[in-house]
Amino acid sequence: MADQTSQQLPASQTTLSAGSPFHPRLGDLAIDLAKAGTIGVIVALPSDSSASYQLRPPGGGVDWRARSDGSTLRPVPVPVTHVTPVRRDAVYDPRAQQAAMAVTVHYEDGGTCESLLVFTPAQVELYYNQLGRMIKARESAQDRRR
Repeated sequence: MADQTSQQLPASQTTLSAGSPFHPRLGDLAIDLAKAGTIGVIVALPSDSSASYQLRPPGGGVDWRARSDGSTLRPVPVPVTHVTPVRRDAVYDPRAQQAAMAVTVHYEDGGTCESLLVFTPAQVELYYNQLGRMIKARESAQDRRR
C-alpha cells in the first residue's frame, strides 16, 4: 500500500456540460427547460438593468424570464429536410455485426453535415429486398416508355 495518498481537489461549483454554454442573441429562438421545453424568442438580454433573459412565445403572448447564465436555455434545432447517400462504399463490420453507409443530412436552413446510416444485419436484408423491387419497378417503367 502507498504511504501517502494524493490530495483530492476541491469540488467545483460548476456542473459538467456536454458543450459550450448557449448564449442566445436578440431574436434567437430558444427552448427553456425551466418552462417544460417551451420555445420562445429572445426579446431582451441580461444587462445592467435586467438580470435575466426575457422570452416571448413566437406568435406573441405573455413574456417570461430565464436565468441570466442561460443554463436553462437551449438552441432550437434546425429541422432536417432529407438525407442523401454519399458516393462511397458502404461497409460491413463483422465484429459489431452492423453495416454503415455515409450520408449527407440536409437542413431546412440550407446547411448540411455528413453522418453515418447504421444497419443491423436484418435491416441490410430488408433493404436489399426493397431496393431490388425498386430497381425492377424502374426497369419496368423504362420498358413501357420505349
